Amino acid sequence: MRTRNPEIAKSRNPRPLPRWLKRNVPKGGAGRFTAKLIAELDLQTVCDHAKCPNRMECYARGTATFMILGDVCTRACRFCSVAKGKPRPPDADEPRRVAEAARRLGLKHVVVTCVTRDDLTDGGAKHFYQTVMAIRGASGATVEVLPGDFAGNTAAVDRLIDVAPEVYNHNTETVPRLYNTVRGPRSSYRWTLDIFRRIAERNPAIRLKTGMMLGLGETVEEVLDTLADLQQAGCRMLTLGQYLQPSPRQTPVVGYLPPEQFDRLGEAARQIGFSQVASGPFVRSSYHAREMMQSDRPPEIT
Repeated sequence: MRTRNPEIAKSRNPRPLPRWLKRNVPKGGAGRFTAKLIAELDLQTVCDHAKCPNRMECYARGTATFMILGDVCTRACRFCSVAKGKPRPPDADEPRRVAEAARRLGLKHVVVTCVTRDDLTDGGAKHFYQTVMAIRGASGATVEVLPGDFAGNTAAVDRLIDVAPEVYNHNTETVPRLYNTVRGPRSSYRWTLDIFRRIAERNPAIRLKTGMMLGLGETVEEVLDTLADLQQAGCRMLTLGQYLQPSPRQTPVVGYLPPEQFDRLGEAARQIGFSQVASGPFVRSSYHAREMMQSDRPPEIT
């Protein structure tokens, strides 16, 4: 029987935010240009919809993670604050506007994510493909895609493999035991691993990346077992961050990990075989994405 690590699994009613999760909000208008441009082009960012604690910092640096295919998700993942319901049809002009935003912001590396679109036959893969192509045509930037699981649709995954993003980022989110509780019954840990295996087999030049949220009741042993599975599936880049409950409607935090615990898990991930690791309370999926991509050598093709 596994024993839960007290630094990860504490109680269902955690204390107020610990000191290491309190940070100063950037002052001044450094992020106003980014926010204004996003509004002007009628675009969505996961920074806003997921209530990311880093959004003001990223906006001030002139960067953002674009969220395509609308602002309404067809799934009800219990950790996410993005609106759930019946979305509108994809906006055919959205790829062009994302590319224009990337050009005007002078981005060298663009991260694009999406809401889950189980209502679409291809899950929105064609729209994703068009967005990547538009970005490349407008700016020549490298691209990191961060799609959902496409409900097990291998043809949809293949469509994104065909466009060959420099980085394919797919979040594992949590350990297998908590998949149903955190991600919901429509998500599959086995399919998450299969996505990475399929990409690694069909185009080994694509860098594979994943992210996990901690503080949901997982044990250290479960985290390490999950990381070993991911590394064996071909994943090389990893982000580990503290889960923060966006609102009372989402899954509550079970425990807060101190920075030292993130340091230990980050080092363990490197020992397992991950080439690039960002591990800390405020780390998120696209945290310093360009720096991670630049620091990572492309996989060797044999």
